[in-house]
Amino acid sequence: MSNLISLPKNVVIPNHIAMILDGNRRWARARGLKPWEGHYHGYLAVEKLARSVRELGVHTFTVWAFSTENWERPQNEIDAIMDLFRKALKTKEKEFHKEKVALVHLGRKDRLPKDIQEMLIKIETETAKYAKHHIYNLAVDYGGRSEIVRATQKAIESGIKPEELDEKNFEKFLDTHGQPYPNPDLFIRTSGEQRTSGLLPWQMVYAEYLFSDVHLPDFTPEKLKEAILDFSRRRRRFGGNDALSHFTFDPHLVANLELKWWRLAKLPYGVSLMEYAVKHMREQYGLSKKLAKEAAGYMLYAIRYQDKNKLDKAKNSLKKFYKLIKGELKLAFEPEIVATLAVELNKTKGESEELTKEHTAEVYRISLFQAAKAAHLRVLANAAKNKGDWERAEDYLEKYYSALKERIA
Repeated sequence: MSNLISLPKNVVIPNHIAMILDGNRRWARARGLKPWEGHYHGYLAVEKLARSVRELGVHTFTVWAFSTENWERPQNEIDAIMDLFRKALKTKEKEFHKEKVALVHLGRKDRLPKDIQEMLIKIETETAKYAKHHIYNLAVDYGGRSEIVRATQKAIESGIKPEELDEKNFEKFLDTHGQPYPNPDLFIRTSGEQRTSGLLPWQMVYAEYLFSDVHLPDFTPEKLKEAILDFSRRRRRFGGNDALSHFTFDPHLVANLELKWWRLAKLPYGVSLMEYAVKHMREQYGLSKKLAKEAAGYMLYAIRYQDKNKLDKAKNSLKKFYKLIKGELKLAFEPEIVATLAVELNKTKGESEELTKEHTAEVYRISLFQAAKAAHLRVLANAAKNKGDWERAEDYLEKYYSALKERIA
């Protein structure tokens, strides 16, 4: 692994990431540049992303670089894009062999310039033996409907009988046929557009979607890391039941208990504070009395250390707390990550919505999008607490736990 990008342990890595490369022209216009200059910088960004996905262990990377509709763009822009394809194929051919990457073209070849057709066929043929290691799907002159029509034509030409044409057999005629992971796990589209535009419509029925408002030239490996972390938190049921245990806490009761030890937190450390904290741990996490007491102790010590600005000790105590919770509830988060987020969050007195959202998503293994509502309510509860408005704080806390339970129960 290079210093380019790294991920924490136990993060779920998608086998197949598919991307629509969007925003090159907008990025260029915003900087007073020509469209093809934006495409060039987008190409540089994709080079870094392709290297990163391999380093992280992603097997298949699909990029949609040119659609069937893109032929309608100005000819000088099309020519510039084709020149970029030529450059990419020439410069990357040796790298494909060195890194054991199989290049696969998705889409039509017949409308591409002849020299590009020949290069694609040559590299596809020579790198096919690497398919078990890595696959780079390059979608050029690709359209989702076009792929399905072409697959249907191939099926008819093969002479297959109608009654023999089921889903499994039909997949043999798609552009991704024979690949170990033909179906994307994670779909990313840059530049704020929120649609698939027909990318791999057959294959993406169970893909997780992530839409980024960042234009492609600015979509860095660090942004890719954030996308994979968000993917790792999501619960993929594939139409079945959730594999994780459900939470059964009562939002009203757990909010009331948390509020009580919030109000006592400024008093000397004593039995009353511990008593409410233990009850809170038992109600929210379903812990035994013994484990709840241990967990509450870690949490209260963390609060005391944070108040005294002993952040290392606060983080260490929080790590112990989250390690206990993880072990008992079999959650998939990393205690180190969650403890770090919690310390940073406490610095803002719980009023940072972005940190709250990330902390909630990481602990409860839900996406940032799914965590947004609960995080907002949590911030409102903390803001009311910091003003001493306990009635409003309890109301927001109860709404927070209700919103959280809706996502994880």
